[in-house]
Amino acid sequence: MRNFFGSVANRVFVILLAGILITIVAMRGLAVYENYKSKSETEELQIAKRIKMFVFASEELDENEREHVLALSDNVDIELSLVKDAEHAVSTNPSLTAAIKEELDADRSVLVAGQTGCKERKRHGSHFLTSQRECQAAYIGLKTGDILKAKFWVLRPGLKWTPHPSTPVSFFLLLIACLAYLVARMTARPIRHLANAAGELGRDIERPPLDEGGPTEVRRAAIAFNAMQARIKQQIQHRTNILAAITHDLQTPLTRLRLRMEKVGDGELRDKLVQDLGVMQSMVREGLDLARSADSTEPMQKLDIDSLLDSVCADATDAGQDARLEGRTGASIMAQPNTLRRCLTNLVDNAIKYGHYARLRVVREESEIVIRIRDAGPGVPAEHMEAIFVPFFRLETSRSRNTGGTGLGLTIARNIAENHRGRLQLRNHPDGGLEATLRFPARS
Repeated sequence: MRNFFGSVANRVFVILLAGILITIVAMRGLAVYENYKSKSETEELQIAKRIKMFVFASEELDENEREHVLALSDNVDIELSLVKDAEHAVSTNPSLTAAIKEELDADRSVLVAGQTGCKERKRHGSHFLTSQRECQAAYIGLKTGDILKAKFWVLRPGLKWTPHPSTPVSFFLLLIACLAYLVARMTARPIRHLANAAGELGRDIERPPLDEGGPTEVRRAAIAFNAMQARIKQQIQHRTNILAAITHDLQTPLTRLRLRMEKVGDGELRDKLVQDLGVMQSMVREGLDLARSADSTEPMQKLDIDSLLDSVCADATDAGQDARLEGRTGASIMAQPNTLRRCLTNLVDNAIKYGHYARLRVVREESEIVIRIRDAGPGVPAEHMEAIFVPFFRLETSRSRNTGGTGLGLTIARNIAENHRGRLQLRNHPDGGLEATLRFPARS
């Protein structure tokens, strides 16, 4: 039985079956109530008409004939007698009282109350309807001054609630809607969890694995997802290790090559060779940094963004670069300090290298921290605005290899921003220069 309920399909089957059965029982209950109410109203009307017949007959006949008419009431399941008063009876059936008055006249004295001592009634119809009957008595004032007492079996007064004609349909639709909502919630929950996990995986490969519990299908999906995450982590780690190994192994021959180049007699040729070698070493280091930017193992921690920006600008100023910061947010973010510093440093260096200076401005916009870094350069053609994020892409003008760029700085910066659940966008500022905008979710 446990294995049976371990499947989402079987759970949905059971819920649907139970919901249909509950709906059938509920609709059956409404039908029984409607039938009960209908029979009660019909029976009260019949009793009122019979009593009307005996009342008019009793008032028109003399005393001897009246006794004969009262004796005939046994044939219609009503016991009739004449009494002097209502015997301190208390009204218990207003609907039947109103029905009798309607058959006679409004001024007639009528009272219907609970009674005991009715003769045993012949059983007709269902056991349920029979069990719902009780003995009652109606006291009707006659024009002769006597009171006619009529004892009879009648269905107990029904519920006070009178449903609207559309109530059964509305009730049925409500039950079906609740059932559909329950099934939809149950089937969508594991899909929603899996979608959330996939989104988090795109931002953080080190996220905790999914819980491998729950129904069979959900458990299998969680196991497959965790295995996929482990394989991706392993492949990224292998790639990083390979690049690190290549970088390490290249350092020695590159160093030997540089030493040998120093012995080249032609000074102009030597300078060109050394410059090309420097570009090669820079590209190797930046390639490793690119790989690490997509898989940083540095732990996340709460970081004061204002202090980090102050430090980045101070480092640039100490290096003789023109960098200034405006604004404060007083907010913090969850970040990898060294990795995020690398992102900001790349953008500041990029602005100074190609735009002569870097003007940083930080503001708080609702739940986001927005950092804008603007330079005074020529900007970037609109058709290349996204292409410059492609690894090793370089423009042919001021952003060429001659300036020492490798085409990886912006790629690394965007990778780091996305790993911090942020966004990096570039635009040509209306007043000139290129503006880089970083948006991060604020913590406080």
